[in-house]
Amino acid sequence: MRTLVSPGALRSRRGKVVYGVVFACTLLVFVLAFLFPLYWAVTGAMKTPQELARTPATLVPHEWHPETFGEAWDQLNLGKYFLNTLVVAGGAWLAQMAIDVPAAFALSKLRPKFGNAVLGLMLATLMLPAAALLVPTYVTISDLPLLHLNLIDSPAAVWLPAAANAFNVYVLKRFFDRIPDELIEAARLDGAGPVRTLWRIVLPISRPILAVVSILAVVTAWKDFIWPLLVFPDTGKQTLSVMLQRVAIDMPLNVLTAGMVLASLPMVALFLVFQRQILSGLAAGGLKG
Repeated sequence: MRTLVSPGALRSRRGKVVYGVVFACTLLVFVLAFLFPLYWAVTGAMKTPQELARTPATLVPHEWHPETFGEAWDQLNLGKYFLNTLVVAGGAWLAQMAIDVPAAFALSKLRPKFGNAVLGLMLATLMLPAAALLVPTYVTISDLPLLHLNLIDSPAAVWLPAAANAFNVYVLKRFFDRIPDELIEAARLDGAGPVRTLWRIVLPISRPILAVVSILAVVTAWKDFIWPLLVFPDTGKQTLSVMLQRVAIDMPLNVLTAGMVLASLPMVALFLVFQRQILSGLAAGGLKG
């Protein structure tokens, strides 16, 4: 195997020093690239509005005002909108798990007739721009077929369109394909039906990929803006992203920045808590016997 630097050069003292310096510099650049925006947002929220709007910008606040976060919580009524967003994101996650996991299992292990055609049609929807689906989805939500229900201003207006996610079905199916068919056959011989096989056999060994899909589902629903803006005309039922945009004109810049920081904290904490499961799910390529 040929590499840019030979193994012999890396084993030398000079090679080790150069390698260590390059690795440290690269790591530092990536750490700064990810952490600096967070630092800028947090410190910006603790500046005065005048200092925050100053040009050139100050790297460190002249005066620290951590009380801005409390003001943002009270003035923006963040508790209410956090609850709204939690209901929307939690319901979207539950709907996707209830629909996408059984669909992927059926396409992977039950192999229904025309299953490949169904999967192909589902993947074809990923080629459509999201904006092209807004109007037909809105028309469907405003007058639900057969039931003739208007779901505007209801969390179900977000849950139902999010339920059938072609990307999640594809990712889950690819993982399920790597589960040995012998396990499924053994469960079938023991008298387990498809539902019990999915619940007792497949899901316990699919935790890494389920964590990845869950994080993607929650983060997507949490930060979504266009669709909640359309389906929640009632300001009292809006999500955080829509509310922050609505009040942006009237709020002091530092209070608005503090609100954005507080709104992003749950997703940052979610990643930090489940980062091991996320990385293991992304790297999952097979099963160890």
